[in-house]
Amino acid sequence: MLLEEFDFDKSAVIEPWFVHQPVEGFPETVISIFHHTLFLRIAEFLGGVKIAATKDVDGLWPVYEVKYKGKRFALYKARLGAPACVGSFEDLIPMGAKRIILLGNCGVLDKSIEDCGIIIPTKAIRDEGTSYHYAPPSDYIDVNKKYIPEFIEVLNACGYPYVTGTTWTTDAFYRETRSKVNRRKEMGAICVEMECAAMQAMCDFRGVEFFQFLYAGDNLDHSTWDPRSLSGTSRLADKEKIAMLAFELAVKIEEETK
Repeated sequence: MLLEEFDFDKSAVIEPWFVHQPVEGFPETVISIFHHTLFLRIAEFLGGVKIAATKDVDGLWPVYEVKYKGKRFALYKARLGAPACVGSFEDLIPMGAKRIILLGNCGVLDKSIEDCGIIIPTKAIRDEGTSYHYAPPSDYIDVNKKYIPEFIEVLNACGYPYVTGTTWTTDAFYRETRSKVNRRKEMGAICVEMECAAMQAMCDFRGVEFFQFLYAGDNLDHSTWDPRSLSGTSRLADKEKIAMLAFELAVKIEEETK
């Protein structure tokens, strides 16, 4: 199969640094959010100032500098799906990104996980295509290899319960069939999303630190699909508080690594 055709050659015909150059003073830590409205509200709340942008056929995607508790961070809106998400972060690495903290939404495969509950992935099932361009083929990839203890300290200090476990990274949310859901549950998955495995593989390949946490959205562990707070502005105030946990982690990392 083509997905088994991993190329160990580190060089490629097109490289990110052919397109993007270093940005003076670019923050080492990039915090990224998928939810568009949530991203805009956090950028406004923290007084984001545009310092760079990536570009694709949909236009320009700004990178903001924000300050939180005296520390400087980059804030960037993540793209949906592994190819777009990975490609956009590839563009940020030549600018100066050395660490990515990504907040994502997910569907749950365990109905005991409450709506907007915090999930820390420890492994990802590689049911997508992008990761296979960055790592040899395997069913799983270890994720969040650093900073889980630090993030748990943040969650405990802020009073947030959490669960840890395996996530299922898929390319096709309209092909999450009942039989596939059951098989992924048998493989240990407690949630499903579209980027984690690929982002970890890319960051490992590029030597960039990566941490992702998720908040629970729709419930697939049910006789019928239950969207809960998946879309729109449902529970937006709760999601804003969850988003700020990424900044608390970033501050903790900065303080402990400097």
